[in-house]
Amino acid sequence: MKLALLLALVLPLAAQQTPAPPPPPAPEPPPAEQEDGVRVSVLGYHDFSETAPESEMIIRTSKFRKQMEAIRNAGLPVITMADFQAWKRGEKDIADKSIVITIDDGWKAVYTDAYPILKEFGFPFTLFLYKNYVDGGGKALTSEMIKEMQKNGATIGSHSVSHSYPQSHRRKGAEAYDKFLKLEFGESKKFLEQKFGGRVTTYAYPGGIHTAEMDPISKEFGYEHLFTVLPGKVRRTNDDHIIPRYIILGTHDRIFELATGFNEISGVAAGANPVIAPQTTPHPVQPEPGTTVGSRLPLLSADLSGVQDMDPKTLTMKVGGFGEVPAVLDAETKVLSWQVNRRLRSPVCQVAVSWLDSKGKPPEVPLRWSFRIDPEASYVPLDDGTPERSSK
Repeated sequence: MKLALLLALVLPLAAQQTPAPPPPPAPEPPPAEQEDGVRVSVLGYHDFSETAPESEMIIRTSKFRKQMEAIRNAGLPVITMADFQAWKRGEKDIADKSIVITIDDGWKAVYTDAYPILKEFGFPFTLFLYKNYVDGGGKALTSEMIKEMQKNGATIGSHSVSHSYPQSHRRKGAEAYDKFLKLEFGESKKFLEQKFGGRVTTYAYPGGIHTAEMDPISKEFGYEHLFTVLPGKVRRTNDDHIIPRYIILGTHDRIFELATGFNEISGVAAGANPVIAPQTTPHPVQPEPGTTVGSRLPLLSADLSGVQDMDPKTLTMKVGGFGEVPAVLDAETKVLSWQVNRRLRSPVCQVAVSWLDSKGKPPEVPLRWSFRIDPEASYVPLDDGTPERSSK
């Protein structure tokens, strides 16, 4: 009896004094859940024409060409949808500031207007097609056109069967809505794979409308990456069911500028050593794009004498690490300039100049460029004998 009482008193006390074993370490997240700092801009287009009035869905063919030139001149890599998907899964590294080009619906002008330009530039692109419009006659793409484009950079994604918006079907009840979604996701995928070969694992929501009921159904049919019309840069950790996409409208040039601008005002992280792709600009600038300068206090300038229509009051210059700076426009030469007044610390400096014309529209081709700072510039003394390396 005494032994039992003693054990009853001692065992709990010993348990309190014996430290509990440490919890097992948390498992490493899979690669796709690890942020890598890369940002991707997905562009979405619809229809093209050089003669029809521009609308939200119709963009001038010549403007589209200028936009593709701007992407090339800015040194932004255009990647395939396959590379984008491999990156999202954590299977492949891609360059920061990559571009993915997508085109919705299946208008014939994709083949007659956009495709020759994309082929010329060597840019891959994805066609998001909806079943009922393929070979639909009139302004619709034919199967032959689509297959030819597949041989020269095009891949296929689904845009549903009928391009119907889900609201009216959802109001009919859960069973009817489930049947509708399985038809739109499943039949479109089956049709496209049988018609054009390969696996269809991407989907663009008609109207960009996404509901929670779509997620398990899209997974059931093997879709991996699904795109909205909500603008924003894509990061590896973005939800694969609601991937951001910039819809480039014919009537709002600013969207393209936002889509292809990667936060110039934020600069490049200190200690980074990014590669600067070849660049050109629509107007002369200093320092020249992609060059290396030997000073951390350079003079930045843009010669805007070739701009035909510009409201000077809207003119701004933004510099990495500084934001908007007090640049001055010379009234005679039309050169906008700013003397850097605090030593640049990043290995690459990014500059963006923007303005509006008399109608309130920005330029079709953004004026942006980057240049590199020679690391040895840290040791070059200033005129007063103070090394530029000084942190003051």
